Amino acid sequence: MGVIKHPEFYTLATFEYVADVHILKGRLEWEGIPVFLRDENTLNSDPMISNAIGGVKLQVYFTDKERATDIYNEIRAYARDDHGNLRSCPNCKAQRMEAYFKREGLFYKLFPFFEKRKYKCLNCEIITKPQ
Repeated sequence: MGVIKHPEFYTLATFEYVADVHILKGRLEWEGIPVFLRDENTLNSDPMISNAIGGVKLQVYFTDKERATDIYNEIRAYARDDHGNLRSCPNCKAQRMEAYFKREGLFYKLFPFFEKRKYKCLNCEIITKPQ
């Protein structure tokens, strides 16, 4: 009997809440890309531990990584300023910024809403200072 090889997975994105992942999951599946949600059942039973386990992870096969990333980038909600305009990276000027929370220390893990909001550029990966 031969050895069964399992395809390797790529974590495309992580989400704090299970409900947030389903829009992307549905779109990827509609495009014919198999999707796997790691830690979904754990968070469905106890959503308060999301920060402790790193949220729900949306995974695809490595062979689908590039196509899935392209689709995710099409529908991703990038950060906007107070006037509704896309935020621009102060380093590379790309308009591909997302909210970023470091969640260092027990206090911010327990009370993440107290952490000052920063933004991470998905192009050059610079993290802005708190506002």
